[in-house]
Amino acid sequence: MSTPDTVRFRYNQAILAAAVIAFIGALPLANARAYLLPVLLVPLAVGVWAWRAGTDADPRELRLRALFGQRRIGWDRVVELATDARGRAVARLDDGQQVGLPAVRGTDLPRLVSATGQTLPDEAAEPPGP
Repeated sequence: MSTPDTVRFRYNQAILAAAVIAFIGALPLANARAYLLPVLLVPLAVGVWAWRAGTDADPRELRLRALFGQRRIGWDRVVELATDARGRAVARLDDGQQVGLPAVRGTDLPRLVSATGQTLPDEAAEPPGP
């Protein structure tokens, strides 16, 4: 269960709705022949992934959740938060590894940093003059 100071990032819930519709649409196909029954597993897996996958951040750690399992990364291991070429957020770790943050876009980085309890420098502030 998440605490009040946890910031949660999840994929758009329209994916979950599409998975439910696809599951209902696949029912006649799966009922036609017994060997087509596994077709139902595809929309089921997409639905579980859409419900579960994402990133949780709190003052102690990042928790990256996928369809199966999760990975916890302490903030002390994160060297930098950045975006990749496609605008998705990534965390660079102290061992040089780069980890994609599920469901976090580059525009979400200020919210992610706020979960640590720190603040970003004010972008509107003028840089100190020479």
